[in-house]
Amino acid sequence: MSSTFTYPGLLEVQAPETLSMTTADGVRLDADVYRPVGTGRFPVLLMRQAYGRRIACTLCYAHPSWYAAHGYLVVVQDIRGRGTSEGTFHPGRHEEADGAAAVEWAAQLPGSDGQVGMYGFSYQGCAQLLAATGDCPSLKAVAPAMAPWDIGRGWMYENGAMQLKQMVEWGVQISAEASRRQGDAQGYAQHKAFAAAPTWQQAVSAQPSVLTEHAEQSHYQDWRQWPVDDANWAAISPYAKAEQIAARALPTLLIGGWFDTFINGTLAAFHELTRLKHPALRLVVGPWLHFPWRRHVGGVDFGPEADLNTDALHIAFFDEHLKGIAPAEQSRIRLFDMGTLQWRTFADWPTQQRALYLQGTGRASMDVEAGTLTDQPVEPGCECVVHDPWRPAPAVGGCFGVVPGPVDRSAVDYRGDVLTFTSPALSSPLVLAGDLAATVSATCDRRSFDVSCVFSRVLASGVAQPLSSGYVHLRQVPEAPVQVPMVATCVTLQPGERIRLSIAASDFPAHPINPGTGQNPMTSPAVEALVTTIVIRLGGADGSFIELPFLPS
Repeated sequence: MSSTFTYPGLLEVQAPETLSMTTADGVRLDADVYRPVGTGRFPVLLMRQAYGRRIACTLCYAHPSWYAAHGYLVVVQDIRGRGTSEGTFHPGRHEEADGAAAVEWAAQLPGSDGQVGMYGFSYQGCAQLLAATGDCPSLKAVAPAMAPWDIGRGWMYENGAMQLKQMVEWGVQISAEASRRQGDAQGYAQHKAFAAAPTWQQAVSAQPSVLTEHAEQSHYQDWRQWPVDDANWAAISPYAKAEQIAARALPTLLIGGWFDTFINGTLAAFHELTRLKHPALRLVVGPWLHFPWRRHVGGVDFGPEADLNTDALHIAFFDEHLKGIAPAEQSRIRLFDMGTLQWRTFADWPTQQRALYLQGTGRASMDVEAGTLTDQPVEPGCECVVHDPWRPAPAVGGCFGVVPGPVDRSAVDYRGDVLTFTSPALSSPLVLAGDLAATVSATCDRRSFDVSCVFSRVLASGVAQPLSSGYVHLRQVPEAPVQVPMVATCVTLQPGERIRLSIAASDFPAHPINPGTGQNPMTSPAVEALVTTIVIRLGGADGSFIELPFLPS
């Protein structure tokens, strides 16, 4: 490696120096420290990394040396049990104490001015929020991007349904790193093979053999046994310490993506901290996947504005709060409009909503045009859909599809096990910004079933771009209509376009298949799953509808 990093117009930066600290219980944590060349005292930017410190979140951030070249001491630390740090990794368990200790250690490094900011996305964002609840007075600002907030109800589960694809793939990644640290080449190769071509058709979909064989190497088997309301989740989740986070009032920059798997967590953190009157909160949501944060997503080009320079955004944020340099842009909320391809700014989260009612002819599963959306309640009726576990409706696009993003799902909408309800073509622009929710009045001929809802933008060509989704697992047939919270969105629909709500009983492998027996889908063998007929009631006092966040155009 070069002895220095040189960027035009910026400070020269030394090659990283590896330093170590020791936790209160005697565990060594290793870090790379990037320093500007020469003498001087600088604020510290700390990233606590779960995937190896040399990676340093460069999937979507500039290299740490670039940040250091802006006049910062940058510290990238391997958290406990990862990279070359000692100990065993238990997600969330040590991040408060270890993170707070790391902040104070970094604040005392030679060349530090005693102020620390934290940055990083995904698990690295969660580590920031947990560290902020510890004893670390030197921490002055945090920038958690695309981070989990409620690990039980928002990461492991969605409305009672296990997030199968996300949790298995992350479990495999964590377990693979344990194999690497142990020098187990064969075990590592097994994990690598599954990651490259996940095999979802297992005897029990939530129990792939690679995670059974290497059960001791990750958190996965513990998490799989904890129900959604288990107290263990609060012990490792930032949401449980929201009052402490809000009371500390650290300047906080939250970054999310409309197609990110943690978008609900990002928005939940923003809403809860807002409710608790956090005084220094900012939110930016772009049209991005978990990574990369770029204009091209799922085959759609969202234009040059979507290529937001988030690195410059971070520098401006930390310059403001660690150096006292006033930023040029002060918007509290910035949301990317996926229709106009521009950013919208808000002082507060938009809350206007309007209902559209589901109407059908009885053939909404057979004819993609047979189900409609109307702004007036309709006459009572119903639609039936048959869920066959042999060929479940797949997850396509959105946050959790095998290929995520606004990919065309029209072929799925034409399946006979998917109900579609589509509006007439718009005659004028329609602006949607904020939260969505569906209310589905449903029953079935089995003991339990699931409801998958997808909201799509239908182009004049017939392409259906999924923009929002929601999923609910029902352990028993409900007596009242089912509320299905859906991912928020921001989009201006154009004349000639339509909107569509698609309803199915599965979105495999995003969530495991409900067997219909009343048994837990996470443990029930696939061979026991039953064909299930679901009846959706339309119209009348208990009809089904979707609430959309309409804004004045």
